[in-house]
Amino acid sequence: QVQLVESGGGLVQPGGSLRLSCAASGSIKSVNSMGWHRQAPGKQRELVATIIRDGSTNYADSVKGRFTISRDNAKNTVNLQMNSLRPEDTAVYYCNVNLITHWGTTINSWGQGTQVTVSS
Repeated sequence: QVQLVESGGGLVQPGGSLRLSCAASGSIKSVNSMGWHRQAPGKQRELVATIIRDGSTNYADSVKGRFTISRDNAKNTVNLQMNSLRPEDTAVYYCNVNLITHWGTTINSWGQGTQVTVSS
């Protein structure tokens, strides 16, 4: 069993900042990639940012220069620092972790989602 616990969502004014965190726990041998996706009402879920074990990152064009993803390999956590937030960033944000369990199986696990609302 693997659990992902997200935190840090909320309501913020345009131009403000929020920090999302996600902690993975359970029968984890190693974590490959960690990332964040988001889904706005009426839209498909989209990739926001990913980070792999060596620290290499990938961002959606819409968030480059505003969002920063980071991870702590020792704690199996991933964070998303979101600055200069815009109303179009409003969405449910989902943590995603690709990992290998102690039994050798590869799992792609999703968090429950956390709401981010950017509004004045």
